[in-house]
Amino acid sequence: MTDGTRPPSVARKVMAILDAFALGGVRLNLSEICRRAGLPLATGHRLVGELVAGGFLERVPDGTYRIGTRLWRIGSQAPAVTGLRELALPHMEDVYEVTHDNVQLAVLREGRALVVERLRGTRSVPVVTQVGSTLPPHATGVGQVLLAFAPPQVLEPVLAAGLSRHTPRTITDPDELRDVLARVRHNGYAVTRDDMTVGASSVAVPVRDADGEVVAALSLVARTRSADVRRLLPPLMTAARALSRDVALHWRVEPAVPRPPAPGDAPPAASGE
Repeated sequence: MTDGTRPPSVARKVMAILDAFALGGVRLNLSEICRRAGLPLATGHRLVGELVAGGFLERVPDGTYRIGTRLWRIGSQAPAVTGLRELALPHMEDVYEVTHDNVQLAVLREGRALVVERLRGTRSVPVVTQVGSTLPPHATGVGQVLLAFAPPQVLEPVLAAGLSRHTPRTITDPDELRDVLARVRHNGYAVTRDDMTVGASSVAVPVRDADGEVVAALSLVARTRSADVRRLLPPLMTAARALSRDVALHWRVEPAVPRPPAPGDAPPAASGE
């Protein structure tokens, strides 16, 4: 190659294929996978076939592909999923019993709201989100809560990347979103109405850790015509407070970068290995 750059490795190509599903779309055809991954059709066809054979992707009878159970089993072991969802489920079930609406738990990952658990309300508005899917944070209640309490180095790239429009009510102006996030911080909850899907509205609240930092967001998604904040907010707040207590007591995630030793810290003990 004349520009001195190295061609992408096989590993990078595989990661691009898997990442195509993180952009939204539970099922994708081969052409869409290759377009999102930036791969030639022949290359994508070969690698997708190998991923299907290994159980990382599944081919649906209609010819589309979706995430396979093997990849799901591996991903479900991530700390953001295992401990948090186990702590959250009893509280989410309590909220569901009171409201019979969709209950969602999400964390912020790479500028998207990652759904780590969901309970579907049988009599509520249909939702397309699934565990492991990601949502645009500016257009969802959980996303607005997570952005509202995120540091500037997390929020600014989201604004700079542009705010995609999903319905006529989606916020696409960065200054308008800043105002909305300021209200979320002041009120302690977010409300969206038809921002992501016409006919669906949500109320979302923060979940905090032992230091008071927002680590997740809990939401109820209901039909817009029945999404009364006075009905949805009290049980949701009660569940979030209870979950925050459990998180503070039982949930720990190792930091990605080790904390430097503070003055006076004892030296680490020898491992013996």
